[in-house]
Amino acid sequence: MCASPTRPPAEAGGTAANGASRGKHEALRGTVLFVHGLWMNGAESFLLKRHLATHDWNLRVFPYSSLAEPMSRIASRCARYALQLARRTLAPVHLVGHSLGGLVIYRMFETGLLAPDRFSGDFCRVVFMGTPIQGSQSGRAMARVAPLRALLGSAGVHELAQDLAQEQAQERGQAPPRRWEHKAQLGVIAGNSPHGLGRLLTRLPGPNDGTVAVAETRIEGATDYCVVHASHTGLLVATEAAQQIAGFLENGRFSV
Repeated sequence: MCASPTRPPAEAGGTAANGASRGKHEALRGTVLFVHGLWMNGAESFLLKRHLATHDWNLRVFPYSSLAEPMSRIASRCARYALQLARRTLAPVHLVGHSLGGLVIYRMFETGLLAPDRFSGDFCRVVFMGTPIQGSQSGRAMARVAPLRALLGSAGVHELAQDLAQEQAQERGQAPPRRWEHKAQLGVIAGNSPHGLGRLLTRLPGPNDGTVAVAETRIEGATDYCVVHASHTGLLVATEAAQQIAGFLENGRFSV
């Protein structure tokens, strides 16, 4: 189930002037940089890599330690890696992040680590897969149990602190929900097969992938949005998810 936000195409991750009109411009071929999630190392993207290769996309993995590295260092290293790829290949670098990996990508854009002229419009399409961009209820449940809190790692604990500060500011009317306000086109994929660790820790609100609620993945300003029948980890191996990613990289929109 995929649905595009109801707004003019010029506002969906770029302007018509920079060649980012959805459905009219194919992406410029380049590298797809995959940013993995918590407890992962990127090897889990092998099926996605194989699927994208059939569409002539070359997937590379950015490795990091979600347990040992702070988010600021991960985002900084990932941005340098992406910039080096762009300079070395003289081609666009598109970004795909699963779960925490999507938050790494969000931080790179939010903190200005990626040059807008190199990472915007058809030169950069971004896909979040099961990324709790509006906060993670299952993550907060883990943090309340001391032995489990350590499993969130430095980056996970940092994001939970950011989420709490954001929620408190929203409750006081001092901050709106997170928005995507960058020129890179953003596609968001969520799963709705409720099988995962999160359901053992807390009752997730509404449809969910067993770890992240569908509502937690939504972000205003995204170019397109899609829900597939897969669990949180299952998003990495689901054929439908891989097909939707390939379609978004190609056309800046998901298949209906």
